[in-house]
Amino acid sequence: MSEEVRGRDWYGEDLGAVVHSDVVFTDVDLSEVITKGATFERCVFHNCRFNASTHVATAFVSCDFRRCNFFDAILDGCKLTGSEFSECTLRPIAVRGGQWRGVSMRRATLTRLELDGVDLREADLSMSDLSGTSLRGANLGGATLRETNLAEADLRGALLDGVDLSTARLRRTRLDLVGAVLLAEVHGAVVEAG
Repeated sequence: MSEEVRGRDWYGEDLGAVVHSDVVFTDVDLSEVITKGATFERCVFHNCRFNASTHVATAFVSCDFRRCNFFDAILDGCKLTGSEFSECTLRPIAVRGGQWRGVSMRRATLTRLELDGVDLREADLSMSDLSGTSLRGANLGGATLRETNLAEADLRGALLDGVDLSTARLRRTRLDLVGAVLLAEVHGAVVEAG
């Protein structure tokens, strides 16, 4: 049975390297909280506020975030592997690297964020809005980008192995040569050198 933490006010607390597994957090104020090397595993966050919080090398593994607010949060080198975000406010946030492999952010608004160098392998970004977002050097291998808005996004240097861009919106999307070849091939072109 999961432990439940409800209605707690942890505003501005330094939680350090706390460890929580299988905890349900409901209506918890984590605004301006600081974590460093913390671990949250298989936790559920309902209606929690992470506004202006700072998380350094913190792991949120297989967590479920529902209707949470991350306005102005900093995620520095964090691991969000297998976590799911639904109806969350995810901008503006500052992201510095990290492993977001297998994260689900379907229908999320991620416009104009900097997700440079983030490991987003096998992430589900279906129907999300990443317009104007920088994904330079990000690893998007195997990610799902069905009907994703990538208008004016920067994908230069991004790894796109196994990515289907055929239904993504790509108006003025910035691609490097490798990405341009992939896109051409998706649309039936045969690309040959010389």
